[in-house]
Amino acid sequence: MPFVEDFAGSDLDRTTWLPSYLPVWSSTAASAATYAVSNGRLVLRIPPEQGLWCAGDHEPPLRVSGIQSGAYSGPVGSTRGQQRFREGQVVREAQPRFEGWLPAGRVEVRCAMTVSPRSMAALWLSGFEDDPAQEQCGELCVVEVFGKDVDPGRSAEVGVGIKPFRDPALHQDFAAPRLPIDVAAFHTYAVEWDASAAVFTVDGEEVRRCARPPTYPMQVMVGVFDFPGWSAGDDDHLVPELEVDWIRGR
Repeated sequence: MPFVEDFAGSDLDRTTWLPSYLPVWSSTAASAATYAVSNGRLVLRIPPEQGLWCAGDHEPPLRVSGIQSGAYSGPVGSTRGQQRFREGQVVREAQPRFEGWLPAGRVEVRCAMTVSPRSMAALWLSGFEDDPAQEQCGELCVVEVFGKDVDPGRSAEVGVGIKPFRDPALHQDFAAPRLPIDVAAFHTYAVEWDASAAVFTVDGEEVRRCARPPTYPMQVMVGVFDFPGWSAGDDDHLVPELEVDWIRGR
């Protein structure tokens, strides 16, 4: 069935979105996004006072405001959780099974981002990862932009493609071609896929095509990220933002 998220109302639809970033490794409260929904748009931001995500555990130090359309974990103390970032990691807050929207063939987003050389913004699809071996963890990256790779107002390196992580059935097929777009303005980033190929487009123009993408259930991840260790010393006041007009798919 077609899916349309136009961010009507004054808050996220909690039947579709969880407004925390991988709370399984932290807690729902500690990983909560800073966001606002108004005038038909979602704005994710990281104000100066927002703390680190998984402080003392994730390297490099990271701050993030993100939402996701699914969640799943085993009990506290187990290793069953989505997108673990190191070996031996254990669940700190168990997550009930949540299937807000697991797309099956197409996702597109219209968004604009404000990023500096110490921040980035992205939308990607991640395997739901509830299989016994936890190998269904590959990703389809729809858009990933690091501020350090932006020529403001002129161009940016836009990351798209497949990231296998621990899935032995997938192959790394990711690249960040430089496109003549202003990422601070609104653009439409999309992926359409089936068992044979994933086609990535920006404003309707194909930028990459990757063979044999994952076909298992995947959830949508949307976030803006800040890396304090990349600070130039005079930029702690900067507020990275990702403004989303809509997300659509099937």
